[in-house]
Amino acid sequence: MKLNSIAVYCGSMKGNNPKYAEKAAELGELMAKQDIRLVYGGGSVGLMGVIGNAVLTHGGQAVGVAPHFLSQREVLHQNLHELHMVDSMFERRNLMIDLSDAFIAMPGGYGTLDEISEVLMLTILGDKKYPCGFLNVNGFYDPMIEMLDKMMHAGFLQAAYRSNAIFADEPADLLALMRNFTPPQYDKFKSGDIHK
Repeated sequence: MKLNSIAVYCGSMKGNNPKYAEKAAELGELMAKQDIRLVYGGGSVGLMGVIGNAVLTHGGQAVGVAPHFLSQREVLHQNLHELHMVDSMFERRNLMIDLSDAFIAMPGGYGTLDEISEVLMLTILGDKKYPCGFLNVNGFYDPMIEMLDKMMHAGFLQAAYRSNAIFADEPADLLALMRNFTPPQYDKFKSGDIHK
């Protein structure tokens, strides 16, 4: 599938391993060179700032979405092609989804998990089946892989749903996997598992 706009969820901090920022910059450069628009939280600090700067430096398009109350805390990027200010985190999540056709979680905290988890649920309950990637820098998401597999083996997550979460260690590999993503054929409401 063609990747036109990817929402990248990532931390407003850089984390304590320089690999996180290195891979964020690499992902931003690849997105710019492959003409994939970045949709992100609009910050100029942390991994958000790294990927935003990388996209812009390499001639790509960057769109930020930020709630008014975080405008001071996250230090908004001043050189984006578009910056949408919204009233709540709920509006932020919805607008980022509306502006994107694929999603990537970089290393991050609660916010990153919240945002990518909502999109994964939409691939089950909604009409669209989005490719949802996890950039597993330095094994950051290994526990997530283990948890999803545990959910599946324990009978809480069907194998078809599990396959919606795509993991790769390198940005180029992740983009390639997402581009080749074929949505599984299922209907949550006809599967007989709605109450499981």
